[in-house]
Amino acid sequence: ILVLDEVDRMLDMGFLPDVRRIVEKISTDRQTLLFSATLPPEIERLAAWVLREPELVEIGARRSPAETVTHAVYPVAAEQKFDLLMVLLERTNFDSALIFSRTKHGADRIAHKLKGGNHSVAVLHSNRTQRERIEALEGFKSGKYEVMVATDIAARGLDIAGVSHVINYDVPEHPEDYVHRIGRTGRAQNVGDAFTLMNGEELPALQAIERFIGRKIPQLKLENFPYKYTVLFEPEVISGGKRAIGGGRTHRGYSFGRRRR
Repeated sequence: ILVLDEVDRMLDMGFLPDVRRIVEKISTDRQTLLFSATLPPEIERLAAWVLREPELVEIGARRSPAETVTHAVYPVAAEQKFDLLMVLLERTNFDSALIFSRTKHGADRIAHKLKGGNHSVAVLHSNRTQRERIEALEGFKSGKYEVMVATDIAARGLDIAGVSHVINYDVPEHPEDYVHRIGRTGRAQNVGDAFTLMNGEELPALQAIERFIGRKIPQLKLENFPYKYTVLFEPEVISGGKRAIGGGRTHRGYSFGRRRR
């Protein structure tokens, strides 16, 4: 029996070539079990290569986040993302915020800049040592850190009570990852808020997420923020058609959902 567990995590850490080398050296007369939280194209190709006449078993599939979570997208130029993030954190009443970055380097960069803005920040990704990851998690859970910056795989499966806000610094490449990210808040019928910062190149990824979860996500303009480009708020850019979605709404410095402080 060959068991390949958490293949999505191995993909994120760059281990798929090692998996292929191991498989090539073992007997083909075997039973193979492959487990993954998501099935992006890279894992589908691996599964087609390593499995013979497989049976697909989908357990607990969720295509939409909890109904207690309020969603908002903030269109912004890529070079202004961090500035908008800082203003959002300043204007929003939050108990704890989990910020997602696509890359480990990006997570480190965001955390470093947040610390420069006097935020208490933890970082969680696969390049951190086990001791560093435990310290980050325990510190975030205890309230020592008000913000944790993480990558998708590092934070998957975590059960952290009391996360009031999830912020997608980057729009997830795979729609399933959006559901996984947002699932860190709004747990056990608690209210939660999910903000996504989107530049123009990320619009197709956002539209894929909306198709996956079966709903449009309101797009908001942050009041009194010095946007460099207003084209992001034109209806044909925001909605891909003639009508903007939530284009007239602004964020005046309030917490979406129940007030927490």
